[in-house]
Amino acid sequence: MGYSLLDKMRKLFEKSGFADCIAEGDKVAVKLHFGEAGNTAFLPPQFARVAVEEIRKAGGKPFLIDTNTLYKGSRGNAIDHLETAMLNGFTYATVGAPVVIGDGLIGRDYVRERLDGKHFSEVKIAAGFHHADAVVNLTHFTAHELFGFGGVLKGIGMGCAAPSGKQEMHSDVLPFVKEAKCTMCGRCYQWCPVDAIVWEEGTVALIVEEKCIGCGECTVACNYGAIAVNWKTDVAVTQEKTAEYAAGALKNKQGKGLFYSFLLNISPDCDCYGFSDPPFAADVGILLSTDPVAIDQAGVDLVNGAQALAGSKLEDLGAKDKLLAVTGIVWEPILEHAERLGLGRRDYHLETVD
Repeated sequence: MGYSLLDKMRKLFEKSGFADCIAEGDKVAVKLHFGEAGNTAFLPPQFARVAVEEIRKAGGKPFLIDTNTLYKGSRGNAIDHLETAMLNGFTYATVGAPVVIGDGLIGRDYVRERLDGKHFSEVKIAAGFHHADAVVNLTHFTAHELFGFGGVLKGIGMGCAAPSGKQEMHSDVLPFVKEAKCTMCGRCYQWCPVDAIVWEEGTVALIVEEKCIGCGECTVACNYGAIAVNWKTDVAVTQEKTAEYAAGALKNKQGKGLFYSFLLNISPDCDCYGFSDPPFAADVGILLSTDPVAIDQAGVDLVNGAQALAGSKLEDLGAKDKLLAVTGIVWEPILEHAERLGLGRRDYHLETVD
């Protein structure tokens, strides 16, 4: 009691001993999500400033980083992305470090990283992230419509990929319109990044399968539950592909990665959307680990064990698996595959830091 969340975040960093892993002059990526325009659930910039200050004290050169999105939003190119980051409070004046869009102006600045994976022999990692010497990752834990939950693995795997890599991970998703639920509002049409949705005012939306890249953004853009996902293969495939991208992103950062997971304002949707619905579970706290698999498993367990909040998307307040109840998605595959890849272990020990 008596400590702010910022104090607690700083204390966790000191307790981790990660400062000893940062060499003098190391370029340290502070990987986070700058938030979509209109969204208010993303992590506020004060948390990023704590990470920046601790990295500087350790002798590192911190910079904030994220990559361009695949969908049409306010972060699809570096110009819009930087403006969105600034409007959401991520500037040098507020965080004390430069803000970098890791894959360049239009998302084509990436490095091909070799990988002996089940789905990929190489992955496309944003150059700005690849060339960093170390990473301090700040994840806002949420539910997610394709992964069941949005944690460290999803944030690193999807968030450090160039847009063409994001498309590779999404290629097994095939949304379809439930005509009876469609209100003909056209919101999905406006959100689709490749104009794969046919719509005119007063008509039901139609998704053209041949043009659809499977990004899944239309499923959440629809406020009426009219767009569902029809998996081409299985939900596990997209999750496994994302685990492989996380492995590729972290391949050259062994022993140089620290992962925060903020179980606060636990949203039913990803921070990529231009709105924020009420949290479905009570705040839990802040987790920290050097193991991206263990911290995600702990996050899932803690959120599923947290108090359910009425008035949210969680209709079954007594559900044992809140994430499954909110999203309808089985979330285990990404953790199972990440463990097989050697990214970490699902078993963990929680230590409370006073």
